[in-house]
Amino acid sequence: MNYRRLGRSGLKVSELSFGSWVTYGNQVDTRAARELMAAAYDAGVNFFDNAEIYARGQSEEIMGAVLKELAWPRLKYVVSTKFYWGMATGKGEFPNERNTLNRKYLRQAIDGSLKRLQLDYVDLVFCHRADPATPIEETVWAMHDMVERGQALYWGTSEWTAAEIRAAWDIADRRNLHKPAMEQPQYNLLHRKRVEQEYKPLYDDLGLGLTTWSPLASGLLSGKYRKGVPPGSRGALESYAFLREGLTDPAKNEAVAKLEAVASELSCTLAQLSLAWCLANRNVSTVITGATRVEQVRENMKALEVLPKLTPDVLKRVDRILGTNVDRQ
Repeated sequence: MNYRRLGRSGLKVSELSFGSWVTYGNQVDTRAARELMAAAYDAGVNFFDNAEIYARGQSEEIMGAVLKELAWPRLKYVVSTKFYWGMATGKGEFPNERNTLNRKYLRQAIDGSLKRLQLDYVDLVFCHRADPATPIEETVWAMHDMVERGQALYWGTSEWTAAEIRAAWDIADRRNLHKPAMEQPQYNLLHRKRVEQEYKPLYDDLGLGLTTWSPLASGLLSGKYRKGVPPGSRGALESYAFLREGLTDPAKNEAVAKLEAVASELSCTLAQLSLAWCLANRNVSTVITGATRVEQVRENMKALEVLPKLTPDVLKRVDRILGTNVDRQ
């Protein structure tokens, strides 16, 4: 395993990391999560990603139980969580419980996550989406205070626009507050514009780090959806039905078939090629992977062996295959 600095910070994270979105609490229980996290850790993974909204807190509870049971030295691993959506559901919820980054919500959100994770602090905390109803300055102060209290070490954003990130950074700079150190955007072969174009000035100007998610486009880039939605897959989950249209898109799956030929020539799987491709972008600090089986974890880790094979010629060929199938949003 290789490690990269998280942007301009001093923190180093494994090139491949392990996340719990979709799987924990939906497809994976505590016993399975223990096996998966142990396999990732044994492979050198030191960053484990989470969020309060994942399975409405169950994901954090599962990860917390696993961390307590495995009892790794705290210095050896990095844990994240994310806030914005809240966990209130149905009728009867009060204001400030969901879809906000105001000071009141953030103050109680971190307390809840730390309790579920059974940790004294998280290493990384993200504002899961931007909140147009709350002044950015209020959010920046709240995140600064979270770091000052020792409940988080670094804070950042997820799926914010470049303008919003710069505005938050500028406020923190003027007020001498803790600045946003990282962003967590979607990034894969089919979804590229934000990372490669919109954020481009922020890497040198602000030292922004990236912890990217969905490197396999929710499984599309594994090739498993070429013949429809297989039972037990992410696309088969009712709570993620919104993904199905994209997963079964004929044009994208045709491109996936052509990419499989490239993977075959490189003696790797399409998933490994897709993961390595994300890492070929040196602005990416870490690529968050997911798995429901230990075998998947081990197969994903082999993407590190593929990275040196991605020559400029190979990358150009991949671009030609994708053509207009790339998501430009």
